[in-house]
Amino acid sequence: MARFNIAVAALVAFVALTSLAGADSGPMNGELRSIESNWARIVFQLQNSDEQEKQLRSLARVAEKITADYPDRAEPLIWEAIITSSEAKYAGAFSALGLAKRARDLFEKAGRIDYQALDGAVPTSLGALYYMVPGFPLGFGDDDRARQYLEQGIRISPDGLDSNFYYGDFLFRQGEYAKAAAVLKHALVVPADPDRPIWDAGRRAEIRALLTKVDEKLASLR
Repeated sequence: MARFNIAVAALVAFVALTSLAGADSGPMNGELRSIESNWARIVFQLQNSDEQEKQLRSLARVAEKITADYPDRAEPLIWEAIITSSEAKYAGAFSALGLAKRARDLFEKAGRIDYQALDGAVPTSLGALYYMVPGFPLGFGDDDRARQYLEQGIRISPDGLDSNFYYGDFLFRQGEYAKAAAVLKHALVVPADPDRPIWDAGRRAEIRALLTKVDEKLASLR
């Protein structure tokens, strides 16, 4: 079955340690730091897709347990949703859509608890899902909803690598090349995050690659 890449390089490395690094060192935050570290290693460093799929599936079970242990917190739900959406990259078309719907539902549930948790991970993640997933009748994709969510994410996290990357990618796909270039260039001047070097380097590489495509489109229009 054809693969159905709704995840670019997998949704979403989100801002977890931007918030968690300065938080208390309680058990939940320690568990989520471990989740983030393993997620970044799987997504940005592993090269074998079968091994990535296997390890993401195992990490998803760990995330589900953390969610069950902290049912009133948004952060575990967000990370469970991130891993679920990442799994969709490696699934067949039918399974990928099911995983995308589950991720959407988890993000929405997290948003009902704390919509601004982890520097706006909820609206930016939902925005990314809504523009990457096919629209009706195949899926729930909707560019208007995507724009609304992504702009909310930018308002909450104006200097976030992820919020700017996904908004820039959306604008690129919409043909808004000048605006996409400005958003992506802004992301690249944000200071590096020393607490998450794998994620930071991986996301910046994606931003630079996307900016190259944007610049090529702008050059072709001159």
